[in-house]
Order: sequence, then C-alpha cells, then structure tokens
Amino acid sequence: MTMTVQTTKTVFPAQAASKEYAASLDEAEPLTKMRDEFIIPSKANLATKKLAKPGLSPESSIYFCGNSLGLQPKATSKYMEAQLDTWASIGVCGHFTDLEDSPLSQWQLLSDQAAESMCKIVGAEPAEVAAMGTLTMNLHLLLASFYKPTETKRKILMDWKAFPSDHYAIESQIAWHGLDAKENMVLIGPDEGQYEISTEKILSYIDQHAHDAALILMPGIQYYTGQLFDIPRITKYAQERGLVVGWDLAHAYGNVEIKLHEWDVDFAAWCTYKYGNAGPGAMAGLFVHERHGQVDYSDGEDKPKFRHRLTGWYGGDRSVRFKMDNKFKPIPGAGGFMVSNPSVIDLTTLCASLSVFDKTNMTDLRQKSIKMTAYLEYLLLKDTTDETRQFQIITPSDPNARGAQLSLLLKPGLLHKVAERLQDAGIICDKREPDVVRVAPVPLYNTFSEVWQFVEVFKSALAA
Repeated sequence: MTMTVQTTKTVFPAQAASKEYAASLDEAEPLTKMRDEFIIPSKANLATKKLAKPGLSPESSIYFCGNSLGLQPKATSKYMEAQLDTWASIGVCGHFTDLEDSPLSQWQLLSDQAAESMCKIVGAEPAEVAAMGTLTMNLHLLLASFYKPTETKRKILMDWKAFPSDHYAIESQIAWHGLDAKENMVLIGPDEGQYEISTEKILSYIDQHAHDAALILMPGIQYYTGQLFDIPRITKYAQERGLVVGWDLAHAYGNVEIKLHEWDVDFAAWCTYKYGNAGPGAMAGLFVHERHGQVDYSDGEDKPKFRHRLTGWYGGDRSVRFKMDNKFKPIPGAGGFMVSNPSVIDLTTLCASLSVFDKTNMTDLRQKSIKMTAYLEYLLLKDTTDETRQFQIITPSDPNARGAQLSLLLKPGLLHKVAERLQDAGIICDKREPDVVRVAPVPLYNTFSEVWQFVEVFKSALAA
C-alpha cells in the first residue's frame, strides 16, 4: 500500500530562470488550457472598493491563494442560473423532476451527483462519499460515531499545529464524554528547531499510546507548513495497533492524489472551497469506508443493524423516507450519515466546480503541480545561499511530501513590507503571522509564467 509513485527532483537547465523559459513550459503543458475554465480577478478590481463586473480589465492578477479560497469557475453562473430557473419555474417539483438541458439532476438526487464526481478526487467508491454540511460539522458527526472512548483507550492523537477548528472539535468531543481534554489530547509535533514531522515520529507516538489511544486524526496536508503526510503508511500502522484512523483533507482535497478506499481509511472529511473551487463556505464532503456503512437486515426489515451515528431524516433510505413512520432505515454507505436536507444552492456551486474536475484527473493535476512547485523552489533558491537568504522554505523539499503550497518563513519584520509589495503588484498570497507567506500555485488555473513573475516581485520586495 503506497501513497504515490516516487518522484525525483526536477533538474532545470541553465536558462530556466528566464521569462522565455517559463513561457515555454506553459506552451508545452496540456493543462494550461484549463485556466480558461476560471474567472481570474483583475488588478483593477482588486484595487477598488466598489462592486465591479469581472473580466472588464485586461490585466489579470496573479492568484496564488487557492489554499485559502479557490477561484470561481465560469460554470458556476451557468449552473446557478439553471438552479434558479428550476426553482422559479416548477417550485417544489424540482425535488423530483429531471429537466432536459439542465446540468443538474433533480434536487433529491443532487447530493448523489456531487458524490459521484467527488469520489474520484478522493479515491473512493461513490457510496463511500457524501456531500453535506461543513468541514467542522462533519468532523463532529464523524467523531460522534467513531470516537468511542473506553476506560483504558480514550486518548486522541493529533497534529501539534492543527487548524483551530480541528483542535476545538477534538477538545469538545473529549469533554462531551466527561473527560479532561488536556489529559486526553496528544499533540504530535516536530523535533526542536524543525518544522517537518517525520513519519517515524508519528509512528513512535502511535506505539507509545497504542494502549491508551482510541483514535488518531491528522491533516492530510498541514495547513501551515504544507507538509503532505504519508496517509497509507500511518493509517495501516495505527489500525494494526487498534486505533481508529481519520483524516482532515481540507488542504489535500483537489490538491494531491488520494486513495481513501484502497488505503483502508476509516473516515475522512474535507472542505471544497480551497483547491476545490466551490465557493466561500461551500458544502463539504465526508468519507466513510464501506465496511462502516453496511446495513444488516438479518434480524428483519424493521430491525436494521448499523454503525451508530447521529441520525437525521435525510440519512434515511429514499424508498421509505416519505412514509414518515419514524422507523429509521439508513442509506447504506456514507449517505446514511447525512442529517438534513442539503442546500441546493450550495450543491449547485459544488457541482459546477466538480464539472471542471470531471474534464481532467488528479494524476495529471498532480504531475503539473509537482513541476510548478519544483520551478518555484528552483527560482526562489537560485543565486542565494543559506547565509544571504532572507527567508526559509519550511515546506518539505521532497515532492512526495508536499502539495501545491510552499511556505516561506521570512526574517522577522519583513512580512508586512513584502505582503504590501505583492499586493501592489496584483499578487494574491496568504500570509500567516508573524512571518510566513504561503504561496500556492494551483495547477488548474496558474501558470509557470506567473511563478516566474511572483519570484521577480518577491525578491525585489526583499531587497527594497
């Protein structure tokens, strides 16, 4: 069970630091055409405080912030118009009517439409994926089902610098069971002076707490450093020692190749507004391995046996949902974990973004991403030394241990100056106090030429 085909470091020719070379990479890259699927914010619109129509200014910004919020696909307005027209023209009948020429299925089946596309991004069977809720809400629902502390096994292992929402969710779940969070949250961090957490260290924590830990929840990609963890190896190792294994894929979904079913992951959750491009606060997704979603009717149709979860009407099988007899028969698979009637507006923007992913595949996207981050790293480090460089790349240099993001730790006092210069140049990146710039060239819509331009501005800002 392996995570990826091992990738060697890219070697660039002597002329690679030129604008012309960057343009040649774009010309040779088949995925460059995918950029046309998106609306790129213009520099003029970024500089104004007035609501403006997109695309009126010819000069596009450089948008390297897909790790916080992805760009809007052009398909979004088309899909939204179809949904609004459906609602306006047939009202409640939209729940059960498939309309010709619409990109959307009837509302009752729209979450299934999303799941069928989304499962390909996370390497799962369609029945193992559900489109629902938000990331933290889904984590709570999953933990309510999978975190079953006992007298002896009650701890949860997690990343030392987990995103606050994950930290809060785990802390409150432990407290919900009447346990002390400080005693039962085990934070796994890097060695002193390091930023990368080695797989061996994570495995050592699993060994250390195999007797008293119930569950491990880790990020697929660490949001701050951009480190991609070895999901299959950690999953297998933890399960062999009796731990339930969950993954937060907020920064991995739509970013790297994932094979949740093959890797035998117990559960996972993700948002869709970062590399997924479904819109701010968009509907999220979750994964439940097929072995946990089975429904057993061996005791009779009226006595289904299934994994306990917090149930809701929309998790009930559609064949009996409208009998309204209060006899819950869950949908087999992840669909049985659904709670409420999902927002069709949210599902519409999600399906629009998924229509773009349906035109490509994660293998090709990942290969372009590896090339882009390698080129970014090469340009950043070129003609500098550890002594002269005013920044440190804290993202792993191994292409197999990172996604589309490089995190640049600046020397103290430089962040605001550099961020202001980037903003003035129409370059959008994410900054994290006190000293980190997170740079994320997204293979769906960013180019090698933009990488080259970014480095030119970034180094100029450092020298100013």
